[in-house]
Amino acid sequence: MISPKNPDNERLRQRSVEKYQLLDTSEEEDYDNITSIAAYIAQTPISLITLLDGERNFFKSHLGLEFSESPRKLSFCGHAINSNEDILIIEDARKDKRFFDNPLVTGIKAIFYAGVPLVTPDGAKLGTLCVYDHKPRSLNTEQINTLIKLAKQVVNLFEQRKLNIELLAVKKQLEKRNDNLKNFAGIISHDLKSPLANIFSLTDLLQNESDNVLTPDSIEYLKYLKSSSQSIGKYIDGMLKFYKSDEILSHEVERFNFDAFITEVKSFSVTESVKTIIQVEGEGWVVTNKPALFQIFVNLISNAIKYNKKKIVKISIAFQELENHYQFDIRDNGIGIEESHLESVFDLFTTTGQADRDGQDGTGIGLATVQKTIHNLGGEISVQSSIDVGSTFTFTIEKP
Repeated sequence: MISPKNPDNERLRQRSVEKYQLLDTSEEEDYDNITSIAAYIAQTPISLITLLDGERNFFKSHLGLEFSESPRKLSFCGHAINSNEDILIIEDARKDKRFFDNPLVTGIKAIFYAGVPLVTPDGAKLGTLCVYDHKPRSLNTEQINTLIKLAKQVVNLFEQRKLNIELLAVKKQLEKRNDNLKNFAGIISHDLKSPLANIFSLTDLLQNESDNVLTPDSIEYLKYLKSSSQSIGKYIDGMLKFYKSDEILSHEVERFNFDAFITEVKSFSVTESVKTIIQVEGEGWVVTNKPALFQIFVNLISNAIKYNKKKIVKISIAFQELENHYQFDIRDNGIGIEESHLESVFDLFTTTGQADRDGQDGTGIGLATVQKTIHNLGGEISVQSSIDVGSTFTFTIEKP
């Protein structure tokens, strides 16, 4: 018997084997299907998908054998990956000096062997797709070509697995980064809001106590300081809401009446200081994450009221149930959005440059939070708008 030598690039080859994370994994149907097909094509009782690992030959799939690995020094596959051929065929191992006294030949009667190296896109030979028989055999051209094609499919499965592993790693990294940003937003909110509240209170105190002492310019400075403190506070609240918006998705879906739902939204969004008329078109029941949908509606309706300088704010809400989604339209008679801003209005920190009815600028966080929540609910949002006419926000959410 002649044991197979390790390839010259063994260290790199071994590293390639390990990065697919297939060693010592359980049987999987996709791989077992391929060994079944290979055995059928070659008309053999044994078919394996092997990975050469250190001192052993691990079988990712093993049709016709009870054990899942064997010593590498006994392996036919070790010789196959050293071959420059697309397939290594041993018609009668009893007549081959490399195998005639191999325990696999004398023990389980592995007399016929055909093995196709599993070659990765970067040229590493991980193992083989192979078949064995207990008697001398040969393969015709069609059988050989089909086994070679099947081996490529095995490598495709390996590559898909590696891609999934990489995507999972990226997902975990993004989740960790998002958690860090969320924690940072919480810390910033806690550490900055208290000093901002103090600044706000002190400016009020100074302004009230010093009306006859301060110059008109100084009074304006105090007003500016107060306004700036309010703006920073809005940014902090907005960022905290943006990074905590995913938490609301942990709520279970529930069934609720849409008309009653809008009544709740009105009570939370509409104030007595601004005369607001809201009309609702469509009725029915909705099954979804109610707190998430509530947050979306409150944000959009509050915006429709804030960014509206007419004496009477008119808002029309339309609801319809589609086959796989619910669709909602919120139309207002507000100040509108310039066409140049329509595509970017949902981007974080992007504003239209228009102040609300109180003269305050937006933060560019609210609509980004709305879009993020809608996407998490399996939907999309779009907007159509005309200056001084109004805007229509149309969005969908997926049915559970």
